Amino acid sequence: MDTFRHLNQTTGRQIQLHDKEYLFFGGTAYLSLLNDPAYMELFITGVRKLGLNNGTSRNNNVQLGIFDEAEKAISRRFGFEDAILVSGGYLAAQMVVKNLAGEGEFIYAPNSHPALWLSDNPGIRGEFADWVAHTAAYINSSAQKTFVLISNTLDNMKPERYDFKAFSQIDPDKKVILILDDSHGIGVINRNRTSVAVEELVQDNLEVILLASLAKGMGTDAGVIFASPQRIAALRSSTFYTGASPSSPASMYALLHGEEIYHKQFEQLQQNIALFGRLTGSRLSHIPGFSVFTSARVELYHFLLQRGFVVSSFPYPLATDPLLNRIVICSHHTAADLQQLAGHINEFTDQQ
Repeated sequence: MDTFRHLNQTTGRQIQLHDKEYLFFGGTAYLSLLNDPAYMELFITGVRKLGLNNGTSRNNNVQLGIFDEAEKAISRRFGFEDAILVSGGYLAAQMVVKNLAGEGEFIYAPNSHPALWLSDNPGIRGEFADWVAHTAAYINSSAQKTFVLISNTLDNMKPERYDFKAFSQIDPDKKVILILDDSHGIGVINRNRTSVAVEELVQDNLEVILLASLAKGMGTDAGVIFASPQRIAALRSSTFYTGASPSSPASMYALLHGEEIYHKQFEQLQQNIALFGRLTGSRLSHIPGFSVFTSARVELYHFLLQRGFVVSSFPYPLATDPLLNRIVICSHHTAADLQQLAGHINEFTDQQ
């Protein structure tokens, strides 16, 4: 597997290595915007208009208007009151958790992304549904009044979408701030929406802050934070916001002007996911509308590699666990690609 660790090319639909061509079904570029010619042209136009990067921080007295414009546009686009855009998803997550440290008791969900950790690995394992039920009961019985709950919106490895509805049973006298990381779901499962319906979670005693890396499905090197105007105003005063360089203005330009391309890629992605799901049936683990299909069969990686297909393969959930094979369907895959891959997977699983 180390053979593919030093590539000097785009990790798009195809990978060339040692004069051999492989079809690539891995990574996180679900909507294939990273090498879409039209989207790349928008980025290049942004470079010509606004330069390679922005040489000032967000509190400088000289500012490019593209950043404020992009923040207003993305909050409207995804149905939120307000938003902040920063240089990456990791920064967005750290900005939120560090800003909220001390506001209440921190409680982490299982397998929360390292970007969300306040310091060391919280080490929470187990099933998500059990954690939600246990956490709601714990909060209701606790003498504490304020809690900060931190979770991914989904498990992109299994994959599994998380259900947060049990938090509606929390005592209304308790104040809960729910921080959700939707890096793998934003704009991928639902068109121009996050993977979780935040409006269904918000209540008088429950505030939701949703953040995401846009570098995955959305093809933009930036991180976003969605929250109430009051919370966003507080975050804007943090040193994470005032002291850090923003994302590339060209990436903001592409994000602003590339929505039509996004819609086209979203439609193609959903068609590809549905087709591959029909072709493979119940042989792989997957959830409706999401790009990832997984298999715990360790041998599948090498079986597919020998036939010209590269999928992601790594131990999960611990480094000592068996390999998990993660097959990622993207917008750039053709029907013929999917049919060939499904044929090999069906052959492999049916012969075992």
